[in-house]
Amino acid sequence: MDWILLIISLPTENTSLRMRVWRGLKAAGAAVLRDGVYLLPRRSPCREILAGIAQDIVKVGGSARILTVEEPVDVNFRSLFERGADFAVLVEEVALLRQSLSANHAGDAQKQCRKLRKQFAQLQAIDFFPGQAQAQAERALSLLERDIARALSADEPQAMDVDILQLEIADYQGRRWATRRRPKVDRLASAWLIRRFIDSGAVFLWLESPADCPADAIGFDFDGAAFSHVGALVSFEVLLASFAIEQPALQRIGGLVHFLDVGGIQPAEAIGVESVLNGLLGSVGDDDALLNLASAVFDGLYTAFKTQITGDNRV
Repeated sequence: MDWILLIISLPTENTSLRMRVWRGLKAAGAAVLRDGVYLLPRRSPCREILAGIAQDIVKVGGSARILTVEEPVDVNFRSLFERGADFAVLVEEVALLRQSLSANHAGDAQKQCRKLRKQFAQLQAIDFFPGQAQAQAERALSLLERDIARALSADEPQAMDVDILQLEIADYQGRRWATRRRPKVDRLASAWLIRRFIDSGAVFLWLESPADCPADAIGFDFDGAAFSHVGALVSFEVLLASFAIEQPALQRIGGLVHFLDVGGIQPAEAIGVESVLNGLLGSVGDDDALLNLASAVFDGLYTAFKTQITGDNRV
């Protein structure tokens, strides 16, 4: 296996450069062979990162060289990139947070969990030879996110382990759709998706209890509903899969809804969208009016994502 070496010499008086280089190499996951000599696997992103650091050094009068080398027979460079201990610390923090989780402090736990998820993503990015440690940390975080979601909303549906059937949009026109009242992100996004991309004539019923769902209504996002959580997918994602809606902009919204509903990888827009939807939920008492206002938010997201992906800003 080939590796990349960065050999540097820094101006002694430039402490800000030293700190900047140190932070850049640490974030890149570079191993230190000796003072001024750093190592990364020979991969395109790694070479680009080291090239940027080298360019920064040369600009201010230092020296930097990048070399490609083969691993010597009697040396195990991979051992320098073992992240098991780092993932173990993360797993321990996740376990402590999960043990102390309660309904009264679930909101604070969610904030802490998101920080831990961010730490995991940073570690994952420099775990060049992933193994069981990364998988264990991912599993621990997923379980914590599940427990926090349940603590925040005790009535949230439990995921089913069933196959998702392929359905025809033409068979779901002019229908009544039912979900629990005071909808949060997954229900709001699902209702928007239904009316916008599945059934433009949809009428929504806001249920006090899932038991109140009429026999002729199509339920979503509650236990026993026609469309609810399946495996790792939230209701919005299940609707996309059920009707084979594969637009990249909608898939991206699905990732956003997934994070806000059950956790996972945090999209850049998540905190802002969450704040807006929570503000609407707290200030608008009528669920139909709430959906109309939230739909404007999702319309905006859809247009923005579509423009970023295709350059087409038509709604």
